[in-house]
Amino acid sequence: MALKIAFTTILPEEGFKRLVERGFCHLPLVICDLSTNDAEWTEAEVLVSTFDYKVPRELIESMPNLRLIANFGAGFNNIDLDACRERGIRVTNTPQPVIEPTAELAFALMIDIARRVSEFDRAVRSQLSSVSQFEGFGVMKNLSHSLYGKTLGILGMGRIGQALARRAIASGMKIIYHNRHRLEDERIRGLEDVRAQYVDFQTLLQDSDYLSLNLPYTPEVHHIIGKPELGMMKRTAYLINTARGAHVDEAALLEALKSGIIAGAALDVYEHEPQISRELMTLPNVVLSPHTGTGTWEGRIDMCENVTDNIIAFIENDTNKMNIVL
Repeated sequence: MALKIAFTTILPEEGFKRLVERGFCHLPLVICDLSTNDAEWTEAEVLVSTFDYKVPRELIESMPNLRLIANFGAGFNNIDLDACRERGIRVTNTPQPVIEPTAELAFALMIDIARRVSEFDRAVRSQLSSVSQFEGFGVMKNLSHSLYGKTLGILGMGRIGQALARRAIASGMKIIYHNRHRLEDERIRGLEDVRAQYVDFQTLLQDSDYLSLNLPYTPEVHHIIGKPELGMMKRTAYLINTARGAHVDEAALLEALKSGIIAGAALDVYEHEPQISRELMTLPNVVLSPHTGTGTWEGRIDMCENVTDNIIAFIENDTNKMNIVL
Protein backbone atom coordinates (compact mmCIF):
# COMPACT_ATOMS: atom_id res chain seq x y z
CA MET A 1 0.00 0.00 0.00
CA ALA A 2 1.39 3.40 -1.01
CA LEU A 3 2.17 6.02 1.61
CA LYS A 4 0.45 9.34 1.20
CA ILE A 5 3.28 11.76 0.36
CA ALA A 6 2.83 15.50 -0.01
CA PHE A 7 5.30 18.03 -1.40
CA THR A 8 5.69 21.69 -0.52
CA THR A 9 7.26 22.42 -3.90
CA ILE A 10 7.14 20.96 -7.41
CA LEU A 11 10.36 18.96 -7.88
CA PRO A 12 11.74 16.88 -10.77
CA GLU A 13 9.60 13.73 -10.83
CA GLU A 14 12.45 11.66 -12.24
CA GLY A 15 14.16 11.91 -8.84
CA PHE A 16 11.27 10.05 -7.21
CA LYS A 17 10.70 7.29 -9.80
CA ARG A 18 11.94 4.60 -7.39
CA LEU A 19 9.13 5.52 -4.99
CA VAL A 20 6.62 5.07 -7.79
CA GLU A 21 8.22 1.85 -9.10
CA ARG A 22 8.06 0.31 -5.63
CA GLY A 23 4.49 1.44 -5.12
CA PHE A 24 5.29 3.87 -2.30
CA CYS A 25 3.65 6.86 -4.00
CA HIS A 26 1.85 7.85 -7.19
CA LEU A 27 2.28 10.56 -9.81
CA PRO A 28 1.52 13.38 -10.20
CA LEU A 29 3.03 14.69 -6.98
CA VAL A 30 0.57 16.08 -4.43
CA ILE A 31 1.41 19.68 -3.49
CA CYS A 32 0.31 20.92 -0.07
CA ASP A 33 -1.34 24.32 0.18
CA LEU A 34 -2.18 25.96 3.50
CA SER A 35 -4.86 28.05 1.80
CA THR A 36 -6.92 24.89 1.15
CA ASN A 37 -8.15 22.09 3.36
CA ASP A 38 -7.64 19.42 0.74
CA ALA A 39 -7.62 15.95 2.33
CA GLU A 40 -5.22 14.79 -0.36
CA TRP A 41 -2.36 16.59 1.38
CA THR A 42 -3.64 17.07 4.94
CA GLU A 43 -3.86 13.28 5.34
CA ALA A 44 -0.30 12.70 4.12
CA GLU A 45 2.06 10.61 6.23
CA VAL A 46 5.22 12.03 4.63
CA LEU A 47 5.96 15.64 3.77
CA VAL A 48 8.76 16.49 1.35
CA SER A 49 9.70 20.07 2.17
CA THR A 50 12.29 22.30 0.52
CA PHE A 51 14.84 24.50 2.27
CA ASP A 52 13.14 27.69 1.06
CA TYR A 53 9.68 26.71 2.31
CA LYS A 54 8.72 27.33 5.93
CA VAL A 55 7.17 24.36 7.73
CA PRO A 56 5.67 26.03 10.80
CA ARG A 57 3.68 24.50 13.64
CA GLU A 58 0.46 25.48 11.85
CA LEU A 59 1.30 23.31 8.84
CA ILE A 60 2.49 20.40 10.98
CA GLU A 61 -0.65 20.48 13.13
CA SER A 62 -2.84 20.49 10.01
CA MET A 63 -1.43 17.04 9.09
CA PRO A 64 -2.57 14.62 11.83
CA ASN A 65 -1.07 11.54 10.15
CA LEU A 66 2.35 13.06 9.53
CA ARG A 67 5.23 10.74 10.50
CA LEU A 68 8.19 11.98 8.44
CA ILE A 69 9.40 15.32 7.07
CA ALA A 70 11.98 14.55 4.39
CA ASN A 71 13.63 17.93 3.86
CA PHE A 72 15.15 18.72 0.48
CA GLY A 73 18.35 20.51 1.56
CA ALA A 74 21.19 20.28 4.02
CA GLY A 75 19.76 22.96 6.29
CA PHE A 76 16.61 22.39 8.32
CA ASN A 77 15.99 25.73 10.05
CA ASN A 78 12.90 26.06 7.83
CA ILE A 79 11.16 23.43 9.99
CA ASP A 80 9.64 23.89 13.45
CA LEU A 81 11.60 21.11 15.13
CA ASP A 82 9.90 21.65 18.50
CA ALA A 83 6.52 20.87 16.95
CA CYS A 84 8.01 17.76 15.34
CA ARG A 85 9.61 16.66 18.59
CA GLU A 86 6.30 16.95 20.45
CA ARG A 87 4.61 14.71 17.87
CA GLY A 88 7.49 12.26 17.46
CA ILE A 89 7.81 13.17 13.79
CA ARG A 90 11.07 12.09 12.18
CA VAL A 91 13.01 14.73 10.19
CA THR A 92 15.69 14.00 7.59
CA ASN A 93 17.85 16.13 5.28
CA THR A 94 20.11 15.75 2.24
CA PRO A 95 23.65 16.84 3.16
CA GLN A 96 25.68 14.76 0.69
CA PRO A 97 24.43 16.10 -2.70
CA VAL A 98 24.98 19.74 -1.74
CA ILE A 99 28.71 19.43 -1.07
CA GLU A 100 30.29 19.83 -4.51
CA PRO A 101 27.81 22.35 -6.01
CA THR A 102 28.08 24.65 -2.99
CA ALA A 103 31.87 24.44 -2.96
CA GLU A 104 31.91 25.21 -6.69
CA LEU A 105 29.84 28.34 -6.21
CA ALA A 106 31.92 29.51 -3.24
CA PHE A 107 35.04 29.15 -5.36
CA ALA A 108 33.39 30.88 -8.33
CA LEU A 109 32.33 33.80 -6.12
CA MET A 110 35.84 34.04 -4.71
CA ILE A 111 37.36 34.25 -8.19
CA ASP A 112 34.67 36.70 -9.29
CA ILE A 113 35.18 39.19 -6.46
CA ALA A 114 38.99 38.89 -6.59
CA ARG A 115 39.27 39.34 -10.36
CA ARG A 116 36.31 41.78 -10.53
CA VAL A 117 34.62 39.69 -13.21
CA SER A 118 31.06 40.89 -12.60
CA GLU A 119 32.19 44.47 -12.08
CA PHE A 120 34.08 44.48 -15.38
CA ASP A 121 31.17 42.81 -17.16
CA ARG A 122 28.87 45.61 -16.01
CA ALA A 123 31.39 48.26 -17.06
CA VAL A 124 31.89 46.82 -20.56
CA ARG A 125 28.17 46.39 -21.20
CA SER A 126 27.39 49.86 -19.89
CA GLN A 127 29.97 51.61 -22.06
CA LEU A 128 29.23 49.61 -25.20
CA SER A 129 25.56 50.49 -24.91
CA SER A 130 26.44 54.05 -25.96
CA VAL A 131 29.70 53.76 -27.98
CA SER A 132 30.94 51.33 -30.62
CA GLN A 133 34.21 50.37 -28.95
CA PHE A 134 35.40 49.85 -25.39
CA GLU A 135 37.62 52.69 -24.22
CA GLY A 136 38.76 51.19 -20.93
CA PHE A 137 41.77 49.17 -22.11
CA GLY A 138 45.14 49.99 -20.57
CA VAL A 139 48.17 48.34 -19.01
CA MET A 140 47.51 49.81 -15.56
CA LYS A 141 43.73 49.89 -15.80
CA ASN A 142 41.26 47.30 -14.58
CA LEU A 143 43.66 45.69 -12.13
CA SER A 144 42.42 43.05 -9.69
CA HIS A 145 43.85 40.56 -7.21
CA SER A 146 45.09 37.00 -7.56
CA LEU A 147 44.21 33.95 -5.51
CA TYR A 148 47.64 32.39 -6.00
CA GLY A 149 49.81 32.62 -2.90
CA LYS A 150 46.98 34.03 -0.76
CA THR A 151 45.45 32.63 2.42
CA LEU A 152 41.94 31.22 2.39
CA GLY A 153 40.33 31.12 5.82
CA ILE A 154 37.46 28.67 6.17
CA LEU A 155 34.98 29.10 9.00
CA GLY A 156 33.34 25.69 9.23
CA MET A 157 35.65 22.97 7.94
CA GLY A 158 33.04 20.33 7.20
CA ARG A 159 32.62 18.54 3.90
CA ILE A 160 31.75 21.71 1.96
CA GLY A 161 34.67 23.56 3.53
CA GLN A 162 37.03 20.75 2.59
CA ALA A 163 35.64 20.59 -0.96
CA LEU A 164 36.33 24.32 -1.26
CA ALA A 165 39.82 23.79 0.18
CA ARG A 166 40.62 21.25 -2.55
CA ARG A 167 39.81 23.80 -5.23
CA ALA A 168 41.77 26.54 -3.47
CA ILE A 169 44.86 24.37 -3.07
CA ALA A 170 44.80 23.69 -6.80
CA SER A 171 45.03 27.47 -7.22
CA GLY A 172 48.08 27.73 -5.00
CA MET A 173 46.38 29.01 -1.86
CA LYS A 174 47.26 28.36 1.78
CA ILE A 175 44.39 26.99 3.90
CA ILE A 176 43.62 27.91 7.50
CA TYR A 177 40.39 27.06 9.28
CA HIS A 178 38.43 27.42 12.47
CA ASN A 179 35.77 25.06 13.84
CA ARG A 180 34.08 24.87 17.20
CA HIS A 181 36.15 21.70 17.59
CA ARG A 182 39.50 21.05 15.97
CA LEU A 183 39.44 18.21 13.45
CA GLU A 184 41.17 15.05 14.67
CA ASP A 185 42.57 14.43 11.20
CA GLU A 186 43.43 17.67 9.41
CA ARG A 187 44.13 16.03 6.08
CA ILE A 188 41.81 17.55 3.50
CA ARG A 189 39.29 15.04 2.16
CA GLY A 190 40.48 13.85 -1.25
CA LEU A 191 44.01 15.26 -0.75
CA GLU A 192 45.60 12.90 1.73
CA ASP A 193 49.01 14.59 1.56
CA VAL A 194 47.68 18.09 2.24
CA ARG A 195 46.70 19.39 5.66
CA ALA A 196 44.80 22.47 6.71
CA GLN A 197 46.07 24.55 9.61
CA TYR A 198 43.78 25.04 12.58
CA VAL A 199 43.80 28.55 14.07
CA ASP A 200 41.72 30.31 16.67
CA PHE A 201 38.86 32.53 15.55
CA GLN A 202 40.72 35.81 15.97
CA THR A 203 43.71 34.55 13.98
CA LEU A 204 41.37 33.34 11.24
CA LEU A 205 39.91 36.84 10.93
CA GLN A 206 43.28 38.58 11.05
CA ASP A 207 45.22 36.31 8.66
CA SER A 208 42.68 35.50 5.93
CA ASP A 209 42.93 37.20 2.55
CA TYR A 210 39.67 35.48 1.66
CA LEU A 211 37.29 34.38 4.41
CA SER A 212 34.65 31.81 3.44
CA LEU A 213 31.70 30.99 5.70
CA ASN A 214 30.77 27.31 5.44
CA LEU A 215 29.23 26.54 8.81
CA PRO A 216 25.64 25.45 9.53
CA TYR A 217 23.27 27.94 11.12
CA THR A 218 22.33 27.71 14.79
CA PRO A 219 21.26 30.52 17.16
CA GLU A 220 24.74 30.39 18.72
CA VAL A 221 26.38 31.58 15.48
CA HIS A 222 23.84 34.28 14.64
CA HIS A 223 25.87 37.34 13.51
CA ILE A 224 29.14 35.50 14.10
CA ILE A 225 30.51 38.09 11.68
CA GLY A 226 29.61 41.54 12.96
CA LYS A 227 31.26 44.93 13.36
CA PRO A 228 34.02 43.76 15.77
CA GLU A 229 34.90 40.77 13.58
CA LEU A 230 34.95 42.79 10.36
CA GLY A 231 37.21 45.28 12.10
CA MET A 232 39.77 42.52 12.76
CA MET A 233 40.01 41.57 9.08
CA LYS A 234 42.58 42.94 6.65
CA ARG A 235 41.51 45.99 4.69
CA THR A 236 42.44 43.96 1.60
CA ALA A 237 40.33 40.95 2.63
CA TYR A 238 37.21 39.58 0.94
CA LEU A 239 34.25 37.88 2.63
CA ILE A 240 32.51 34.96 0.88
CA ASN A 241 29.20 33.68 2.26
CA THR A 242 27.43 30.64 0.80
CA ALA A 243 26.19 29.36 4.18
CA ARG A 244 23.36 31.35 5.79
CA GLY A 245 22.65 35.07 5.64
CA ALA A 246 22.09 35.37 9.38
CA HIS A 247 25.74 34.49 10.01
CA VAL A 248 26.53 38.09 9.03
CA ASP A 249 25.29 41.35 10.51
CA GLU A 250 24.36 42.88 7.18
CA ALA A 251 24.21 46.45 8.47
CA ALA A 252 27.76 46.11 9.81
CA LEU A 253 28.88 44.55 6.53
CA LEU A 254 27.43 47.44 4.53
CA GLU A 255 29.31 49.93 6.66
CA ALA A 256 32.55 47.92 6.33
CA LEU A 257 32.21 47.77 2.55
CA LYS A 258 31.42 51.47 2.18
CA SER A 259 34.19 52.64 4.50
CA GLY A 260 36.92 50.31 3.21
CA ILE A 261 37.23 48.22 6.36
CA ILE A 262 37.30 45.20 4.04
CA ALA A 263 37.89 45.14 0.28
CA GLY A 264 34.72 43.38 -0.82
CA ALA A 265 32.17 40.63 -0.38
CA ALA A 266 30.60 37.90 -2.51
CA LEU A 267 27.25 36.73 -1.20
CA ASP A 268 24.86 33.94 -2.11
CA VAL A 269 22.74 34.32 1.05
CA TYR A 270 21.24 37.30 2.85
CA GLU A 271 20.14 38.13 6.35
CA HIS A 272 16.57 39.03 5.41
CA GLU A 273 15.86 36.71 2.45
CA PRO A 274 14.03 37.01 0.16
CA GLN A 275 14.72 40.73 0.63
CA ILE A 276 18.13 41.93 -0.49
CA SER A 277 19.45 45.29 0.65
CA ARG A 278 19.29 47.91 -2.09
CA GLU A 279 22.51 49.37 -0.73
CA LEU A 280 24.32 46.12 -1.45
CA MET A 281 23.18 46.37 -5.05
CA THR A 282 24.76 49.80 -5.44
CA LEU A 283 28.26 48.84 -4.31
CA PRO A 284 30.85 47.93 -6.96
CA ASN A 285 32.86 45.77 -4.53
CA VAL A 286 30.03 43.28 -4.01
CA VAL A 287 29.03 40.21 -6.03
CA LEU A 288 25.47 38.98 -5.50
CA SER A 289 24.03 35.55 -6.26
CA PRO A 290 20.40 34.48 -5.57
CA HIS A 291 20.97 31.60 -3.11
CA THR A 292 22.06 29.18 -5.82
CA GLY A 293 24.75 27.24 -3.93
CA THR A 294 23.13 23.89 -4.63
CA GLY A 295 21.42 25.05 -7.80
CA THR A 296 22.65 22.78 -10.56
CA TRP A 297 20.48 20.38 -12.55
CA GLU A 298 22.69 17.53 -11.46
CA GLY A 299 22.53 18.62 -7.84
CA ARG A 300 18.74 18.93 -7.82
CA ILE A 301 18.28 15.39 -9.18
CA ASP A 302 20.81 14.04 -6.66
CA MET A 303 18.92 15.77 -3.83
CA CYS A 304 15.63 14.22 -5.01
CA GLU A 305 17.33 10.82 -5.05
CA ASN A 306 18.61 11.41 -1.51
CA VAL A 307 15.09 12.34 -0.35
CA THR A 308 13.90 9.08 -1.94
CA ASP A 309 16.62 7.16 -0.07
CA ASN A 310 15.45 8.68 3.21
CA ILE A 311 11.78 7.84 2.57
CA ILE A 312 12.53 4.24 1.57
CA ALA A 313 14.78 3.78 4.61
CA PHE A 314 12.01 5.21 6.81
CA ILE A 315 9.44 2.80 5.34
CA GLU A 316 11.87 -0.11 5.83
CA ASN A 317 12.76 1.13 9.34
CA ASP A 318 16.45 1.22 8.43
CA THR A 319 17.77 4.20 10.39
CA ASN A 320 21.36 3.44 9.33
CA LYS A 321 20.47 4.57 5.79
CA MET A 322 18.71 7.78 6.81
CA ASN A 323 20.16 11.29 7.15
CA ILE A 324 18.47 11.87 10.49
CA VAL A 325 18.05 15.37 11.90
CA LEU A 326 15.42 14.47 14.50
